[in-house]
Amino acid sequence: MEQVFNFNDELSGKIALVTGGTKGTGKAIAERLSNAGAIVIITARNVPKETNKKLHFISADLCKPSETQKVVSEVLGKFGRVDILVNNLGGSETQSGGFAVLSDQDWEQTIQTNLLAPVRLDRGFLPQMIKRRSGVIIHIASIQGKLPLHNSTLPYAAAKAGLINYSKGLSKEVSPKGVRVLTVSPGWIMTTSATRMTERIAESSNTTIEQATQSIMEALGGIPIGRPAHPEDVAELVGFLVSPRANYLTGTEFTIDGGTIPTI
Repeated sequence: MEQVFNFNDELSGKIALVTGGTKGTGKAIAERLSNAGAIVIITARNVPKETNKKLHFISADLCKPSETQKVVSEVLGKFGRVDILVNNLGGSETQSGGFAVLSDQDWEQTIQTNLLAPVRLDRGFLPQMIKRRSGVIIHIASIQGKLPLHNSTLPYAAAKAGLINYSKGLSKEVSPKGVRVLTVSPGWIMTTSATRMTERIAESSNTTIEQATQSIMEALGGIPIGRPAHPEDVAELVGFLVSPRANYLTGTEFTIDGGTIPTI
């Protein structure tokens, strides 16, 4: 039987939660899902400077178990369910300098943010998905899960590698129960933070923004497509993966890096 999809309103009636949804890639994902008709809830520690009335905001520090439970209780209490969970929250705040400069606190904080926060949210929302035999979970990982930058973001790379492995294992358990689990691993994304970093490099090295961008791409081993990703590039992939058009996809990692990873 041929399926007919309405691409403009294909998520109508769906409830979606996007963590870290106030800026960068998370914001682009939240807006993409909202534009497809979903009711979208976003979380972040701080209230966004620019508010989108279509997005429901919950302030939470998901590195803390109590804050995670607050989000689960508030979302289920107000909306009754979550159909789409996008674990986008992530990042690295560790200093450069290799293993010797990293403390236990650096490791623990990074793992809390990039691995344990998604694990706790999954645990909170999966029971109602399984009960309804319906739901999609997306874990936003990174190509650093396979291509670690040891000098600057080793804990982040290790946490994302753990997230990729966990996501695969979880999919094996819950896909037979009606819940799809997928991983999206972006390369370098030109977010506002990445733009500021590029500007700092250009200023410190007395080069242009274009030259600084090229130097970063070279440090990554090159981006064959010739540019970093835009947040909307990743959002479009996520929009497809959570849609009915992708209903046979689960347990898979989708790399979106412009060809950066040098191996198959």
